[in-house]
Amino acid sequence: MTNTSSLAEELQELPGSLPAYRAFVDADQWRRFCLQYSKAGGRLAALWGTDARPEGRGFLVHAVLISSDHWLWLTYCAGDEAPSFPDISDIFPAANRLQRAIYDLLGIQSDATDKRPWLRHAAWSCTSFPLRHDFDVSALACDSPDTYPFVAVQGNGVHEIGVGPIHAGTIEPGHFRLSVIGDEILRLEERFGYAHKGVEKRFESFDLREGIRLAARVCGDSTVAYSWAYAMAVEALCECRVPHRAQWLRALLLERERIANHLGDIGAVSNDGGLAFGQTQFFLLKERWVQTNQCVFGHRYLMDTIIPGGVVYDINPENRRQMQEECETLQTAVRILQEIIDDHAGLQERFLGAGRVTMVQAQTLGAVGLIARASGLARDIRTEFPSLPYSTLLAHTTTHPEGDVAARIALRFDEIYESLRLIRDILSDLPDGPLVGDCDTNSGTAGLGCVEGWRGEVFVAIERGVFGHAHRVHIHDPSWQNWPLLEYAVIGDLVPDFPLINKSFNLAYSGHDL
Repeated sequence: MTNTSSLAEELQELPGSLPAYRAFVDADQWRRFCLQYSKAGGRLAALWGTDARPEGRGFLVHAVLISSDHWLWLTYCAGDEAPSFPDISDIFPAANRLQRAIYDLLGIQSDATDKRPWLRHAAWSCTSFPLRHDFDVSALACDSPDTYPFVAVQGNGVHEIGVGPIHAGTIEPGHFRLSVIGDEILRLEERFGYAHKGVEKRFESFDLREGIRLAARVCGDSTVAYSWAYAMAVEALCECRVPHRAQWLRALLLERERIANHLGDIGAVSNDGGLAFGQTQFFLLKERWVQTNQCVFGHRYLMDTIIPGGVVYDINPENRRQMQEECETLQTAVRILQEIIDDHAGLQERFLGAGRVTMVQAQTLGAVGLIARASGLARDIRTEFPSLPYSTLLAHTTTHPEGDVAARIALRFDEIYESLRLIRDILSDLPDGPLVGDCDTNSGTAGLGCVEGWRGEVFVAIERGVFGHAHRVHIHDPSWQNWPLLEYAVIGDLVPDFPLINKSFNLAYSGHDL
């Protein structure tokens, strides 16, 4: 374990399945912890703020750091009037946008140079902050134009191409500003926040049990990951013991969600590379897979299957047989299609070398999940911090060092096969027992939850407030860490390859714009 005792007077161990600790720090310790963890290979899991004035604690800023063997939740008091906190974006680059979002939502300013807005888009008054307890909804009226200062690239022949924020089809809004010379991309700058939904504000009106339904609806393609991470945080806060059968069924749901999304992604990237046949075949496989979800668990995308303390649905012997046979059929079909894709010269010419993210870039920028693993970093919560049933199933993490579109597709194939293996083992060894454990949501003060969703680690922190409600529920999508890497991945590539590279990342807009 990283030596933390020398940096904080008191280190509090947090309950739950994660080996987690909490420290309340001053400005010097705030940066020293971050530097120490960064130098030791640690990473930033999340960064957010809290208006704790009603409790007499002022404004707080929180950071959760991950080391090789534990998690550390840092809390810094930013003051009451003109609250501020030390910049850590020079240590963890992903903190840049998170710090800007903290100001837009709470008015807590970092001392970083980059103070551009991130979420507001002039959707509410620049002097009002939605996550403050005294926020006035009438402040949603726009009182100033949105003049966002994009970084301009200078030079002869350089021009800009704007993509979005409105896209074709059902893609959610996001803006991409490409600086190009000819067809070569010199720079990409992103801007999001167009779909800001006020989810964290909405959590304030729910008790801990009701909040699971909102968590499940944060990002529709990751409903299991968000539900499980939220439930894990509640269970840690309440020190609730989840029955073994429920834990195994949760893993079954999570791996089914992973496979469904990987199937869809491989098909979509194949189509962007010019092989419409691939999209047709993989979307057909995905459709059959989610129809089984509907048949067994009552919802195509597994909505509302997880609750604090356990799960809602059980499976019977017929369900088990159906899913076991489905795994064998799917594995055969996917292997045949993988051979076609791997042998398709035109497709491989588009994939190989496109959108490369080196291991050094991934490490420096704090990549997580699939994008990290496709650049050679073995970051996977299922194997780094295995809880039941993954500690028993011994999940295997695959990496690819190339970091290009081809590597991200190859990794998806590998993860489909591994998830199929895990599902077969779960179905074979599913323990007996109840589906829900006792969960006293009136106890506890703070809890963390994190689940390796199909994109990466979905993180939830809950801190209890007044009247027994969770006054602050913070949910963090892995896309916060991975969107900046896309800006590096496209440098030197051609404009026509941008949709292909972007789709090979397939990061969340909805999960990002809470």
